[in-house]
Amino acid sequence: MSLAELGNLTPELAAMQVEIEAHARRYGLDFYPTIFELIDADDLNAIAARGGFPTRYPHWRFGMEYEQLSKGYHYGLQKIYEMVINNNPCYAYLMRSNGAIDQKLVMAHVYGHCDFFKNNNWFAHTNRKMMDDMANHGTRIRRYMDEVGVEAVEDFIDACLSVEDLIDIYSPFIRRHEPKNNYDFSEDARKKEKDKNKAPRFQAKGYMDSFVNPRELMLRKQEDDERLKPERKIPKHHERDVLLFLLENAPLSTWQQDVLSIIRDESYYFAPQAQTKIMNEGWASYWHSTIMIRDGVTSADIINYADHHSGTMASSPTQLNPYKVGIELFRDIEDRWNRGAFGKEYDECDDERERRRWDKKLGLGREKIFEVRRIHNDLTFIDEFLTLDFVRDHKLFRFGYDPSMDAYEIESREFPKVKQQLLESLTNRGRPIISVVDGNYKNRGEMYLRHEFCGVELQMDYAADALKNLERLWSRPVHLESVLENAKAVLSFDGTDHELEKGEAIGLADEHEASP
Repeated sequence: MSLAELGNLTPELAAMQVEIEAHARRYGLDFYPTIFELIDADDLNAIAARGGFPTRYPHWRFGMEYEQLSKGYHYGLQKIYEMVINNNPCYAYLMRSNGAIDQKLVMAHVYGHCDFFKNNNWFAHTNRKMMDDMANHGTRIRRYMDEVGVEAVEDFIDACLSVEDLIDIYSPFIRRHEPKNNYDFSEDARKKEKDKNKAPRFQAKGYMDSFVNPRELMLRKQEDDERLKPERKIPKHHERDVLLFLLENAPLSTWQQDVLSIIRDESYYFAPQAQTKIMNEGWASYWHSTIMIRDGVTSADIINYADHHSGTMASSPTQLNPYKVGIELFRDIEDRWNRGAFGKEYDECDDERERRRWDKKLGLGREKIFEVRRIHNDLTFIDEFLTLDFVRDHKLFRFGYDPSMDAYEIESREFPKVKQQLLESLTNRGRPIISVVDGNYKNRGEMYLRHEFCGVELQMDYAADALKNLERLWSRPVHLESVLENAKAVLSFDGTDHELEKGEAIGLADEHEASP
């Protein structure tokens, strides 16, 4: 059976897939088998609301996101042209109401994504069978809902989701320490864990067992051994994977541990997509543009294609378009490496006219962009390849809020400031870096966390809500250290009240010393 038959495509669309796939492979793209599903707009919105998966665990947020997507589509405010899942095989969705040229464009775009998923190093450790695991997650959570009640499970999921970003996105590549447990919640694993926790036993004949292994004595010996263990700092080092720390140390029941492990697994699965949004969309856009213009569009379709492509690339003064920035930066890299406009000699050239005319005819552009696609994420992509010439040519600027005017406006067009703002927004996927510093703060079993301040203050309402849910998971008071108005501040929640304690103003050196 062909992939087109698996994906319920019409004969016309199946032939289109074969054509576009052949073009993609001819250009050197390498991807897992790709299955396209033809579905209605309503079904596509429902799948998009679940993060691209047809089946996930039940939760109210998926219904809320579906309502938002559905209303946006029916009011003509938005339309989902493509959706593809990082899986092996890859699954992608085509909207039934799209025209033939749209379907071709989407297929070409999807093959760009599939190549990126398979070959970009930041996806190397992702689960390639997540379609099956998402369904298994749903089954497990539904079982817990039957056992302990829908409301209890859904409320616990709410608490977990509010802190789902508190993971260490580099831990798949850096083993900081060995986890205490592999968090296998199967029945066999539970039985092994139960047996492991039993009191130790000595070998003895059956008739001597009650004398050699008296149960009371064994239990007392186990308690004494635990009591005599040397005290250990928890955690030994600052722990950026807050969810892992909770899994290993929080007083959670078995079903709560399982639910938290599910949220954590899914956070790690989606993390590389957030780390490579500009690159991923830029790479897919580069290839749909290349394939469609050179191979996929007839003279009769060119206007229709150009209209839809330009709509995807449209920029807004208030929002960065990852499709536009990504494709233009890949094109700029290809052009520079084709001309040899890189390296010491080029960088030291001060003549603007000569730099513009620079052309050593090296022809290394295509090879270079494939290398970039393999190695980089958005942060390193912008840091390495965003140049002064690129910022000037594309009229990029730094945008900010002016409280005196109560409006957003252009703050600067200076290259260092534009680049700095981009890098700040991409560091840790734009999320604050928070670590567990002490799990037994003041010897009272309280949790003390520290925000690695990099110039951007926390949103205090978000921080307060996160602390409230962390306290619920930890079952003890929780404290968060950060910097507010250039002064050290500690926000605390004890289960009832929030408290903010501000210290004296700190200098830059103090601030760095306080960072983990």
